[in-house]
Amino acid sequence: MKLNYITKRLSIVGRWIATTLFCLSAIAFVWQGAFFSNTAAIAAPTANLIASAGTSDQVKGKASVDAGRAKNFIEDTKDKVKQTANKNADRVDQATDDDGSFVEGKAKRDKARIEQRAEEDAARTEKAVDNTKNAVERTVDSIKDVFSN
Repeated sequence: MKLNYITKRLSIVGRWIATTLFCLSAIAFVWQGAFFSNTAAIAAPTANLIASAGTSDQVKGKASVDAGRAKNFIEDTKDKVKQTANKNADRVDQATDDDGSFVEGKAKRDKARIEQRAEEDAARTEKAVDNTKNAVERTVDSIKDVFSN
Protein backbone atom coordinates (compact mmCIF):
# COMPACT_ATOMS: atom_id res chain seq x y z
CA MET A 1 0.00 0.00 0.00
CA LYS A 2 2.79 2.44 0.87
CA LEU A 3 4.62 1.62 -2.34
CA ASN A 4 1.67 2.85 -4.38
CA TYR A 5 1.53 6.07 -2.34
CA ILE A 6 5.25 6.70 -2.81
CA THR A 7 5.11 5.78 -6.49
CA LYS A 8 2.17 8.10 -7.06
CA ARG A 9 3.97 10.99 -5.34
CA LEU A 10 7.13 10.34 -7.36
CA SER A 11 5.06 10.31 -10.53
CA ILE A 12 3.54 13.67 -9.64
CA VAL A 13 6.96 15.13 -8.84
CA GLY A 14 8.32 13.74 -12.09
CA ARG A 15 5.56 15.36 -14.12
CA TRP A 16 6.21 18.72 -12.44
CA ILE A 17 9.92 18.41 -13.14
CA ALA A 18 9.25 17.52 -16.78
CA THR A 19 6.88 20.47 -17.15
CA THR A 20 9.39 22.83 -15.53
CA LEU A 21 12.21 21.60 -17.75
CA PHE A 22 10.03 22.00 -20.83
CA CYS A 23 9.19 25.60 -19.86
CA LEU A 24 12.81 26.40 -19.06
CA SER A 25 13.96 24.97 -22.37
CA ALA A 26 11.35 27.05 -24.20
CA ILE A 27 12.49 30.18 -22.35
CA ALA A 28 16.13 29.34 -23.11
CA PHE A 29 15.22 28.90 -26.77
CA VAL A 30 13.54 32.31 -26.82
CA TRP A 31 16.50 33.86 -25.00
CA GLN A 32 19.01 32.33 -27.38
CA GLY A 33 17.03 33.33 -30.44
CA ALA A 34 16.70 36.93 -29.28
CA PHE A 35 20.28 37.69 -28.30
CA PHE A 36 22.49 35.49 -30.44
CA SER A 37 20.75 35.49 -33.81
CA ASN A 38 22.12 38.95 -34.58
CA THR A 39 24.97 40.37 -32.53
CA ALA A 40 24.06 43.90 -33.59
CA ALA A 41 20.60 43.61 -32.05
CA ILE A 42 21.46 45.90 -29.17
CA ALA A 43 22.11 48.91 -31.39
CA ALA A 44 19.65 47.97 -34.11
CA PRO A 45 16.08 49.18 -34.34
CA THR A 46 13.31 47.34 -32.53
CA ALA A 47 12.69 45.01 -35.47
CA ASN A 48 15.39 42.68 -34.17
CA LEU A 49 13.89 42.33 -30.74
CA ILE A 50 12.28 39.18 -29.41
CA ALA A 51 8.90 40.61 -30.38
CA SER A 52 9.55 40.38 -34.10
CA ALA A 53 6.99 38.34 -35.95
CA GLY A 54 9.47 35.81 -37.30
CA THR A 55 10.94 34.97 -33.92
CA SER A 56 7.57 34.59 -32.24
CA ASP A 57 6.34 32.31 -35.02
CA GLN A 58 9.53 30.25 -34.72
CA VAL A 59 9.06 29.85 -30.99
CA LYS A 60 5.42 28.88 -31.37
CA GLY A 61 6.30 26.41 -34.12
CA LYS A 62 9.08 24.90 -32.03
CA ALA A 63 6.74 24.58 -29.04
CA SER A 64 4.16 22.81 -31.21
CA VAL A 65 6.74 20.45 -32.69
CA ASP A 66 8.16 19.62 -29.27
CA ALA A 67 4.67 19.05 -27.87
CA GLY A 68 3.92 16.67 -30.73
CA ARG A 69 7.13 14.75 -30.08
CA ALA A 70 6.36 14.57 -26.38
CA LYS A 71 2.87 13.23 -27.09
CA ASN A 72 4.29 10.57 -29.42
CA PHE A 73 6.75 9.55 -26.71
CA ILE A 74 3.92 9.36 -24.17
CA GLU A 75 1.83 7.18 -26.48
CA ASP A 76 4.80 4.88 -27.16
CA THR A 77 5.44 4.53 -23.44
CA LYS A 78 1.78 3.78 -22.76
CA ASP A 79 1.76 1.09 -25.44
CA LYS A 80 4.94 -0.49 -24.06
CA VAL A 81 3.48 -0.58 -20.55
CA LYS A 82 0.33 -2.28 -21.87
CA GLN A 83 2.38 -4.72 -23.90
CA THR A 84 4.46 -5.64 -20.86
CA ALA A 85 1.32 -6.12 -18.74
CA ASN A 86 -0.14 -8.44 -21.38
CA LYS A 87 3.11 -10.37 -21.65
CA ASN A 88 3.27 -10.88 -17.87
CA ALA A 89 -0.36 -12.01 -17.74
CA ASP A 90 0.29 -14.48 -20.56
CA ARG A 91 3.29 -15.87 -18.70
CA VAL A 92 1.16 -16.43 -15.61
CA ASP A 93 -1.51 -18.12 -17.75
CA GLN A 94 1.09 -20.46 -19.22
CA ALA A 95 2.61 -21.20 -15.82
CA THR A 96 -0.73 -22.07 -14.22
CA ASP A 97 -1.98 -24.22 -17.12
CA ASP A 98 -5.27 -22.28 -17.32
CA ASP A 99 -6.67 -23.92 -14.19
CA GLY A 100 -8.41 -20.74 -12.97
CA SER A 101 -6.25 -20.37 -9.89
CA PHE A 102 -6.14 -17.37 -7.57
CA VAL A 103 -2.79 -16.29 -9.03
CA GLU A 104 -4.19 -16.35 -12.56
CA GLY A 105 -7.16 -14.23 -11.57
CA LYS A 106 -4.91 -11.77 -9.77
CA ALA A 107 -2.66 -11.50 -12.82
CA LYS A 108 -5.65 -10.66 -15.02
CA ARG A 109 -6.88 -8.03 -12.54
CA ASP A 110 -3.39 -6.56 -12.33
CA LYS A 111 -3.17 -6.43 -16.11
CA ALA A 112 -6.45 -4.54 -16.33
CA ARG A 113 -5.41 -2.16 -13.55
CA ILE A 114 -2.03 -1.48 -15.18
CA GLU A 115 -3.67 -0.77 -18.54
CA GLN A 116 -6.19 1.57 -16.93
CA ARG A 117 -3.50 3.48 -15.06
CA ALA A 118 -1.35 3.69 -18.18
CA GLU A 119 -4.30 5.31 -20.00
CA GLU A 120 -4.94 7.73 -17.12
CA ASP A 121 -1.28 8.68 -16.74
CA ALA A 122 -0.88 9.19 -20.47
CA ALA A 123 -3.97 11.40 -20.60
CA ARG A 124 -2.75 13.50 -17.64
CA THR A 125 0.72 13.86 -19.09
CA GLU A 126 -0.60 14.81 -22.53
CA LYS A 127 -2.82 17.42 -20.88
CA ALA A 128 0.23 18.79 -19.04
CA VAL A 129 2.15 18.97 -22.33
CA ASP A 130 -0.73 20.88 -23.92
CA ASN A 131 -0.91 23.25 -20.95
CA THR A 132 2.83 23.87 -21.16
CA LYS A 133 2.70 24.51 -24.89
CA ASN A 134 -0.21 26.92 -24.41
CA ALA A 135 1.67 28.70 -21.63
CA VAL A 136 4.70 29.17 -23.88
CA GLU A 137 2.51 30.52 -26.67
CA ARG A 138 0.72 32.91 -24.29
CA THR A 139 4.06 34.10 -22.95
CA VAL A 140 5.37 34.77 -26.45
CA ASP A 141 2.19 36.66 -27.32
CA SER A 142 2.46 38.71 -24.12
CA ILE A 143 6.08 39.60 -24.82
CA LYS A 144 5.20 40.49 -28.39
CA ASP A 145 2.33 42.72 -27.18
CA VAL A 146 4.59 44.51 -24.69
CA PHE A 147 7.20 45.33 -27.31
CA SER A 148 4.71 46.28 -30.01
CA ASN A 149 3.18 49.04 -27.82
